[in-house]
Amino acid sequence: MLTENKKGNALTRREMLLHSGGGFGALALAGLLPDKQATASESAAPSPLSAKLKHHAGKAKSVIFLFMDGGPSHLDTFDPKPALEKLAGKPIPESFGRVITAMGEFDSPIMPTKRKWKQHGEGGLWISDWLPHTAKMADELAVIRSCWTNGINHSGGMCQMNTGTQFAGRPSLGSWVTYGLGTENENLPAFVVMQEGKGRVINGSRNWGAGFMPAIYQGTTMERSGPPFSNLIPPKHIANAQQRQELDFLAQLNRRHAESRQENTDLDARIRSFELAFQMQSHAPEAIDLSKESADTQKMYGMDDDKTASYGRNLLMARRLVERGVRFVQCYHGAGSKWDAHSNIEANHTRMCGGMDLPVAGLLKDLKQRGLLEQTLVVWGGEFGRTPMSEKGNGRDHNPTGFTMWMAGGGVQGGQAYGTTDELGLHAVEDRLHVHDIHSTILHLMGINHRKLIYTHKGRPERIDQNEGRAYKEIVAT
Repeated sequence: MLTENKKGNALTRREMLLHSGGGFGALALAGLLPDKQATASESAAPSPLSAKLKHHAGKAKSVIFLFMDGGPSHLDTFDPKPALEKLAGKPIPESFGRVITAMGEFDSPIMPTKRKWKQHGEGGLWISDWLPHTAKMADELAVIRSCWTNGINHSGGMCQMNTGTQFAGRPSLGSWVTYGLGTENENLPAFVVMQEGKGRVINGSRNWGAGFMPAIYQGTTMERSGPPFSNLIPPKHIANAQQRQELDFLAQLNRRHAESRQENTDLDARIRSFELAFQMQSHAPEAIDLSKESADTQKMYGMDDDKTASYGRNLLMARRLVERGVRFVQCYHGAGSKWDAHSNIEANHTRMCGGMDLPVAGLLKDLKQRGLLEQTLVVWGGEFGRTPMSEKGNGRDHNPTGFTMWMAGGGVQGGQAYGTTDELGLHAVEDRLHVHDIHSTILHLMGINHRKLIYTHKGRPERIDQNEGRAYKEIVAT
């Protein structure tokens, strides 16, 4: 059917080309701009971070891992050993065999603790006077005194506690959790990492990397000063609609580029990170705005005291993040192995416990008051413990063969101690939990069967426990 011009006559060929020219230009422009239908279709595609079904009814929805960088002494905090006093100044009994230590001072004399101990809570947990605030939350703590690891130094110990192995290349615990369960929010990262102090965590991003998994599962680090996330606030001269168009166009170009590079997971992670960053610009400022919290809440975390303000800020941020659906939050305390008390443990642990104790107790109290503790698993510990023998006369060496961690909330039975070390606290002897067992237990509390959580890498089924762990179900509340 012929088209008519304004005079009602049929269009000539010249008129038709003249009027259609603008349409041809529009078609060319449409090829450069994102296709709205294609964009909607792409955004509707399943995300690797979409929430996934659990294997069983675990109570924990999120994890907050309180990592004491450097290895706190279990002998001076949660695992009292009267034999240290009785054998003070003497060498380790021959019945213990040859003891290998990081610094080689295996024949150093036994050193007693100067701590005063009391039983706390209805369960009567023994906790030292270094942790008076945490002691008030004793009935929430499931204290595991029988942990052990293979990592005798910080690098190997940190890597194994975070990834299950002493060597680089495997996904971190947070990555496995994110891979297994996805996220419950679309506007914040699923896995967030916070460091405290001026030092750098040994191994850096290896501790929260995705290893052989797609890069989308790696942790997102928050800044220690200034805006918690970089580039969170967009330039004032760029309108929201304009930025949306630019990101859609960039995503289209990136996907074309990635079509022939499907093995490169960094490209997909980068594409999705642009979209997440855009969403975060709208939602993250509110999530990380601690001024929204009352003065009493901030004081509960110790933010009114220079000694506790740094870690308190991180833990209050952690509570706000899990409250908004972030799956895994790791909060390092004393970045740069500040807990590493090879000498003068009294001064070192007095300072470190003083900066950590109140914020940790505040976190537990706050989560409980808000009804979040049952669905949030809080894990506390370092890469190993400390030896009963002295080092340099007034310090303790690394002890990977027996140390303490605790868990709270997330369906654990609190107010109890689980497992034991020997009479000197050197070796775990009863209900021994290797790092693989600890990871498997955390997953179990989140509703994940660690044997069924499999990622196929190079044709080989990979699991977080490398087929060696067991979930310690004795810790689960009935």
